[in-house]
Amino acid sequence: MERENWTSKLGFILAAAGSAIGLGNIWRFPYVTGTNGGAIFILIYLAAILFIGYPILVSEMTLGRKTEKNPIGAFKKMASNTPWPIVGALGVLSGFVILSYYSVVAGWGMSYIFKSLNFTAESNFPQIFSAHISSFTEPIIWHGIFMFLTIAVIGAGVVNGIQKLVKILMPILFGIIFLLIIRSVTLDGAAAGLSFYLKPDFSAITFQTFTDAISQAFFTLSLGMGVMITYGSYLSEKESINESAAFVLVFDTLVALLAGFAIFPAVFAFGLDPASGPGLTFITLPAVFTQMPFGSFFSLIFFLLLTIAALTSSISMLEVVVAFLVDEYNWNRKKASYLMGCLIFFVGIPPLLGYSSFSNFNFLGMDVLDTYDWFTNSIFLPTGGILTSIFVGHIWGSKNSIEEANKNSSFHIGSIYSLLLKYIVPAAVLFIMLFNIYQTIS
Repeated sequence: MERENWTSKLGFILAAAGSAIGLGNIWRFPYVTGTNGGAIFILIYLAAILFIGYPILVSEMTLGRKTEKNPIGAFKKMASNTPWPIVGALGVLSGFVILSYYSVVAGWGMSYIFKSLNFTAESNFPQIFSAHISSFTEPIIWHGIFMFLTIAVIGAGVVNGIQKLVKILMPILFGIIFLLIIRSVTLDGAAAGLSFYLKPDFSAITFQTFTDAISQAFFTLSLGMGVMITYGSYLSEKESINESAAFVLVFDTLVALLAGFAIFPAVFAFGLDPASGPGLTFITLPAVFTQMPFGSFFSLIFFLLLTIAALTSSISMLEVVVAFLVDEYNWNRKKASYLMGCLIFFVGIPPLLGYSSFSNFNFLGMDVLDTYDWFTNSIFLPTGGILTSIFVGHIWGSKNSIEEANKNSSFHIGSIYSLLLKYIVPAAVLFIMLFNIYQTIS
């Protein structure tokens, strides 16, 4: 069976950027920024994206294109009869587990598209959110709808499914976010939010600022879970990896920064707390929207934005799992998509019930969803990123990766990339991983 390829450079960039742009940008980035002092966090985050995110992104793309395989197949082809394919298996497992609870949170966002139509200034938003996530039926229905959409796209294929969808959704995503920014920055009192977001306060720097910035950079770029290896495997040799990776980095960072422009001016304009944590999206922002002219409309399009961003990421996670079965076991794509999608749906039931039937569950002070998230984002992804960097930098060799990345590229990478990939990236990510584990268990 002939392997599919992206039919254009734009198709690949939009798909890879769509994978990177997700809940991490619209849901996670604003509240992490808010709890870490605003502008100063952004400066450190940008450094993390450039010096840690970019080298790993390039290394994963080169590994994928060189082998034309899924994560397990890629390591198997480059280092057969060694334990290295386990790194690829860890990536596939990470994508599988992350999608199971990612779909749950995306389902919350999708439900809010419709809930927001009935919000008023008198609505009790903490109670509304709590009632939704602690009910049994509603979250399961929305989790199921979101997973079905993800399965349908992947079942249609790389070109007819992923590429066709992102070419439609990505422009819509940017259109919605610009509309929200215009509304937010024109509110009375928005200047305080812009100041918080743009004016660095160096006294706000803590060690946690650095760990959160590196963790966010890792999470938002879909690194360590085999997505960029898989997407890179469909990339033609005529295209430039260096430029494509740079575009993905720019698009992903741009959406995260734009989300801040849409959120912080509005939060400050109505005197609410920018450091309200994960509840910023489902509790604080709905309260903000009800106080705006045409608030229901802006609330609806915000949660539509959240859903679109989540969908462009979820399809990349399912593609990793499906590509493995198609490549290694010659499964039919539709069969692999529907079977794995249904299995992931069921694995997502425990975190979904963590606020109702399984509310007594406790692991190191975390509920079921946070436990899934902690294992994947604090252990699986960093481990995958560290080992991939070591493999590409030392086993396959950074010279070979550089040669692959520089093909048909208008700008070349070299010794700085090699130094970062072989030494700086593994050391920094390992340090952050151990620090996060220590913080959780201590």
